[in-house]
Amino acid sequence: MTDETAASPAAAGDEPRWLDEDQQRTWRSFLLGTTLLLDRIDEDLRRQHGLSAVEYEILVRLSESEGRLRMAQLAAALAHSRSRVTHTVKRMERAGLVQREESSEDGRGVDCRLTDAGAAMLTLAAPGHVETVRQSLIDLVAPGDLDALGRVMDAVCDQLICAYPEREIR
Repeated sequence: MTDETAASPAAAGDEPRWLDEDQQRTWRSFLLGTTLLLDRIDEDLRRQHGLSAVEYEILVRLSESEGRLRMAQLAAALAHSRSRVTHTVKRMERAGLVQREESSEDGRGVDCRLTDAGAAMLTLAAPGHVETVRQSLIDLVAPGDLDALGRVMDAVCDQLICAYPEREIR
């Protein structure tokens, strides 16, 4: 029995700690809200700039990393499989937004580098993306509620990020 299994009440034969009605409603609102928000962000980026949300995030991650990241680091930071990121980066490379190169560090890995066209696309897409985020989340809630949401999500990240420290972007 692993530590994780031992910590689970159901594994120990105890009754699960079911969610009460309010907790269940909150959980489902969270699931639906995050799905709808992420879908909206993806739709707007595709419609306005021909970019998926993942492609936009790749451009952001590269721009925040001096324009270059190892493919493995990029996949870890996006919480996607290496094959999914490789497929997406190949598509972005064909569009001239990024370029894959032999790693400048050790020559064994592959780096993804932001091109001038990719940086220009990010500069073009960022204002519309921020407006979508504002209209779909930020402007809908009172500042105190937004602060509370930030604290809640920080607590979730603090609990879960330890297994994936490379995903930390706060």
